[in-house]
Amino acid sequence: MTDSRTPTAKVRGHGASGHGASHWIMQRISSVALFILIPPFVWMFSQSGAPEPVLTRAFLASPMGSVLTLLTLSATFLHMRLGLQVVIDDYISKATTKTMLLLANTLLTVGLWLVTVFCLIKLAF
Repeated sequence: MTDSRTPTAKVRGHGASGHGASHWIMQRISSVALFILIPPFVWMFSQSGAPEPVLTRAFLASPMGSVLTLLTLSATFLHMRLGLQVVIDDYISKATTKTMLLLANTLLTVGLWLVTVFCLIKLAF
């Protein structure tokens, strides 16, 4: 059976990693999310005149503070994971090493996110 598509049609939408532009778009979305989330995070975090440990606990235990922290750190972790994935894809040529590093990158990101969620829940109660 022959494929009647042109060579361009066969490769359209497939970048070097086979994901096309979705990785690039996700990196830009996470950048915009961080651009929007970091200023209110810093502003809300600095609003109290209490000593620093009290300020941190009060901010993170408040509903708005914990949601803003979770959103900011989630966007940060996604952005970090995507950036490290690009570095690994570009500079590691051995397939098994690349696979192990990409797996470690994902597991580290998920682990950091789970620790963040656990700490925010612990502070809330």
